[in-house]
Order: sequence, then C-alpha cells, then structure tokens
Amino acid sequence: MSRLYISATHKSSGKTTLSIGLCRNFAELGYRVRPFKKGPDYIDPLWLGQAAGRDCLNLDYNTMGQGEIRETFARAMEDADLGLIEGNVGLFDATDLAGSNSNAELAKLLEVPLILLVDVQGMSRGLAPLLLGYQAFDPSLRIAGIILNKVGGQRHEGNLRRVVEHYTDLALLGAIHRESQPRIDERHLGLMPSNESREAEAQIEDIRRMVADQVDLDTLLRISASAPPLPRFPPIPVLAPRGGDLRIGIARDEAFGFYYPDDLEALRAAGADLIPFSPVHDQDLPEVDGLLIGGGFPEYRLRELAANRGMREAVRDFIEGGGPAYAECGGLMYLCRTLSWGDEIAPMCGVLQADVAMHERPQGRGYIQLREREAFPWPRLPGQALEIHAHEFHHSAIVAPDPAWVYGYEVLRGSGVDGCHDGIIHKNLLASYAHLRHVGGVGWPARFIAQVRRCRRPG
Repeated sequence: MSRLYISATHKSSGKTTLSIGLCRNFAELGYRVRPFKKGPDYIDPLWLGQAAGRDCLNLDYNTMGQGEIRETFARAMEDADLGLIEGNVGLFDATDLAGSNSNAELAKLLEVPLILLVDVQGMSRGLAPLLLGYQAFDPSLRIAGIILNKVGGQRHEGNLRRVVEHYTDLALLGAIHRESQPRIDERHLGLMPSNESREAEAQIEDIRRMVADQVDLDTLLRISASAPPLPRFPPIPVLAPRGGDLRIGIARDEAFGFYYPDDLEALRAAGADLIPFSPVHDQDLPEVDGLLIGGGFPEYRLRELAANRGMREAVRDFIEGGGPAYAECGGLMYLCRTLSWGDEIAPMCGVLQADVAMHERPQGRGYIQLREREAFPWPRLPGQALEIHAHEFHHSAIVAPDPAWVYGYEVLRGSGVDGCHDGIIHKNLLASYAHLRHVGGVGWPARFIAQVRRCRRPG
C-alpha cells in the first residue's frame, strides 16, 4: 500500500508533468500504479491514466464526504502496488478559511507521504523562509521531501541546494531544470487532453526521461513505502449483473472524452453495454438504446463535426424519435443549432433550437450546486440526493435560451444555462452544463439506465 502525494506551493507549478513522469517511471519499474487526482478534473487524469496504464480516479471534497474518500481510495488501492495522488492548486489553498478541503487535509486524511514541488524560477536564498513557513504553518503535516522545478541551470541548482541544506531539514529529492522540460499544449481549461494528442505517448516518454534523470526515484519509493496500512472494506454487493442488456452509445473521440472511469463502471454495473461512436469520424450511429454525449472540446473540431452531416442527422433523428439521451457541456453544445467561435460559425445537430457561442472568459467554472425540479425526467431511486453537488467548466454560453424550455435543475450555486436553471429537458433528452459524479448519493448512472429501460422500444 505504498503511496505518495504530489502537491506544490501554488497552481501551475508543474505538478502534472512531474506526476506523469513518476507514474510512467514507476510503471516501467514493474509497479502496478494507481493514479488519483484531487478535485474535479478530466484532463489531468487522462494523462495520468495513460502514463500509469491504469485509470485515474478523482478524490473531491465537494462531492464526497471523508468516509467516501477513504473508502474509494482504499478500494482502488486493493489491486495496486503504489498509489500516486496529484493535488490541485496549492498545498494549503482551500475554498474555506480553515482549509478543511485543502491538499494538506487530504494528505493527512489518507496518511499519504507528501512531496512538495516548488517553482524556484527567480529564487535563491528566499527559498528558505518559504520552506520554513510551509513547515511551520501546519505542524501536524509532515513534508517528506521537496522537488525543485524550473531550475535555471547547474549554478542555480547548486545555490538552492546549499540554501535547503543550511536552513532546513527537508530532503531534497530532485531539481528539474527549466530548459529540459517537454511542452504539452494548453487549452483554456488546462492541458490539451491526451485523447486529442497524437504525440501523447512520445510526450509521456520525454517526460519520463526528464524525471528519471533529475529526480531521486529510489528515495521516493522508500518514502512511499513508509505509509501505514490502509483500512479494509467489505466487498460491495453486486445488485445487478455486469454487462448489459442495454446498448448505450457513448461519444468518444478527439471532440468528446470527458468521462469519469468509476461512472462508466457504474453504468456497466447497472446493465449498460457501452458502445463507442465518433461524432467526428463515424457516419451513422450504432444500434443503441440510449446515447451518452459527455464533455470535451467540440469547438476545436468545429469544422469536422459540421462536415459530418450524416452523424448530426442520426443523433437528431434518434432524440426526436424519443430515444433517451444524456449530454453534458460539450455534448449540450453539439446538440444546439449552431456553434460559433470567433469568426467561425457551424451547424450542429439542431436538437435544441438555440445557438451556442464561445467566449474568451469562462461563462461557468467551478463548483455548482443544483436542486432537482419536479420536471426532472429520470426515475428516483432510494437514497437519492435532492440537492446535487457537481462542477462546471465552460467558456461557451447559449446565446438566447428559449423561454419555453423546461429545466430539470434549479441552480443554487453556479451558472448553468441561464444563471438560474440547468438540465434542459427535450423529449427524452437531458442536456446540462453541469458535470455529475457517481458519488455523494447522486447515483446518476443507475437513474439514467432506469430511464433508458423505461423508454426502451419493444423488440
């Protein structure tokens, strides 16, 4: 049950690059690596999962209680040799003053040895008070070691090593030079997703070599093994046969790929056979009972999506014919009449009679809280939460929401479609800017599958 927590002094310090390199190096050494990401995120987990060769799971205080976080982590580690958690934002950053949902608190909750990554660009002796302050701020948190990032060269590294050794008792486990760092293209929501990058494997290999050359992997492995045993939880009873009697078409290609792996597993457990299809490349839908169109970056494939008229018409005909469908964010955009970005405007599926436009600034970003309205279409299940904690990340907005639209959610916090509502209901479609997770009593996969069963056509 070895494990490490990679955090940093502030966001954009290089945590993801370091974590990708560690995952791939440890995997190539023969360890079964299970990556995790703190908070809501799709893009970093795609890279971490590809680097480790195993799905990356999210641990998020907004959607999960402490008990659920502990259980999720412990269960996921049962078939792993080493767990690696990549933090979000800075080590002590949090949405509340007490820091109850910070990286520091998660590391303590799961008893994970913490490695602090420090962006030292432009720093010298000033590194000492920074490190001493981080150690003193929370004496109950032990920083097991530090790694320096964006080091200016050999001379800079030597000066920083002397500072760390003279003023602190921290183990210096690596110094990553700025000039050696491979680049991953960025988007308005972070890194380019690995499902869009044809060079992803080559980039991961470049990162692996960089980390192997400049980080003390042997000492990191010894630190990871110092973690105490994890609790054991009884097996989860299987309430439905795995594999399914229902065929759910799931949009997966360069434009759509934002899905949580544990949510997909919950769909399978509820009886879904997930059938991938590509709105970019395929000309028609496979034979399916329902559609799932998740988030992504359809604006970057605007021309290809528009040119694929056959798929656009097939999706429209399926939904207009009463076929059950669920769309999140990028999926919602694809179902609108047109999508515009800058000077370009292109036709989409036309299921929702509205236009959607990209904006330079975020139109909705961060945690969102929803309350189901009476019109919500999916069957309720025992223990279902009425108020839902979720998240949204979108630079798009619907130009003029139809005043006659029926919505499934009231927005208590966040933006949604119009600042007050989210979850557009059209026939048997639910289309939302909110991203749901199968945690915290939400149980959306089983509810969606129940809706598909209810709508299933005879024969």
